[in-house]
Amino acid sequence: MAGSGKAAGGVLAATCLSTLVVNANTSAVSILLPAISDDTGTPVATLQWAVTGYSLVGAAVIITAGSLGDVFGRKRVFQLGLALFVLSCVLIALAQTGGLVIVGRLVQGAAGSTILACGLSLLSVATSGERQLRAVSLWGAAAAVGAAAGPLLGGVLVGATGWQGLFWIDAAVAVVCIVLTYATVAESSDPDRPRDIDYLGSVLVALTLMPLILGVSKSGDWGWASAATLGCFAVSVVAGVLFVVVEKRVAVPLLDLSLLRNRILVGSTVAILIGAGTINGLMYLLSLYFQSPDALGFSPLEAGLATLPATAGLVVVAPLVPRLASRLGGRQVVGAGFVLMTVGFAAIGFVESSWAYVAFLLPVIAIAVGMGLSNGPASSAATASVRQEQVGAASGVSNMARYVGAAVATALAATVYGSVDANHVADGASAPDALAAGLAAASWVMVALSLLGVLVAVVAIRRVRTGRATLLDTAAAAAAHLHTLPTSASGTGAPAPAVPEGTHTQPA
Repeated sequence: MAGSGKAAGGVLAATCLSTLVVNANTSAVSILLPAISDDTGTPVATLQWAVTGYSLVGAAVIITAGSLGDVFGRKRVFQLGLALFVLSCVLIALAQTGGLVIVGRLVQGAAGSTILACGLSLLSVATSGERQLRAVSLWGAAAAVGAAAGPLLGGVLVGATGWQGLFWIDAAVAVVCIVLTYATVAESSDPDRPRDIDYLGSVLVALTLMPLILGVSKSGDWGWASAATLGCFAVSVVAGVLFVVVEKRVAVPLLDLSLLRNRILVGSTVAILIGAGTINGLMYLLSLYFQSPDALGFSPLEAGLATLPATAGLVVVAPLVPRLASRLGGRQVVGAGFVLMTVGFAAIGFVESSWAYVAFLLPVIAIAVGMGLSNGPASSAATASVRQEQVGAASGVSNMARYVGAAVATALAATVYGSVDANHVADGASAPDALAAGLAAASWVMVALSLLGVLVAVVAIRRVRTGRATLLDTAAAAAAHLHTLPTSASGTGAPAPAVPEGTHTQPA
């Protein structure tokens, strides 16, 4: 039920401010890694877990967090997420070792996904009608602004306060959100929802992803065919199979497996996973390459500024995406986006150590624009391909896919980058040439993934209902690389396969 104007304003302020700070924090961390490495003596290759671990835990928690809010109270769980976020920021800011930074980021992954899931739910129940559409649009805009500002803010703070400054500021903002939520937000829950929570499903998601990412990350040292690497992959497969078995048997599953019979939803989710994975892998690698003294030698601030063209590409294309999808068709726009991403990654695949920053500009812009074109209609298709009562479940699946894609693709890109670099150095190549070879090899992996995205668009994403290019559709397109928001087409899909009795779809 919608609240009063004052209460709705408080919810809007608390949720928008929190999503802004969470997304700014997430996007800034890659810029900080070289500085954290210098301070703690921890290799950047190890600190990769500060990025992939965050996404791994976020994938395992995001749907469960929404369920906890429905059962125990959205305000209560939202505040718990904020408190965990404050704790994680303080832990990271005080950390003297890379291990503690990674632990803090694991906690932050759980906190961030909880804040996003419950914050959007709070906003949805506090408003209705046109006010709800405007509120959700503002929430999406805040998410996009936070993600865009993060790298630049991180670069500024490294020089002004040290890398710890970002986390102290984020902790302070989160405390403000806690106070604001306590003072203005009313409690809400879903009394009709079964009380069961699929905790085991969340654990199995983590157990599926963790050994997979560990095996990919260490394959350069262990060898792809080594017993350790294959053992990690085997554990991941077993955990994945157990997840499916559990989801078939629990009363309230984390993932409604019947949704997997919806080809458009599955195709859209795979497209979202690929898009999120490739863009996160790229930004991680470029943050390191731009700051390496063997490459461009940028300062953290210069590296943050260097990401602005990618941000500009996303911002410029966002308002155009709903109109293009409505006019040309969602599948065509998704496919065109992945083609553009493929071209951009292929261009970086020819990188040489002599390249100046200007040589990266057009490829990076092409990748960012392609990401905007592909992810917006894919997110819209995910929620438009199901019935209204399944929109929450569909958006939850696509949001989990973003975290999974970011974790796996970043680990894969980092592994290829580091392994090729080390092999070239061992073969006598200069450090700059070896580093460029590593970036080129990782880019060609991203080319292969982007081509897979083109195939998914052609084969799986058909007859997609598109929105009417409203303000909500534009906001959803702008935030699509971060979170799936409802659009004017959400819930308009044909009747989905019957859900077995005793199951229940989950809100995002």
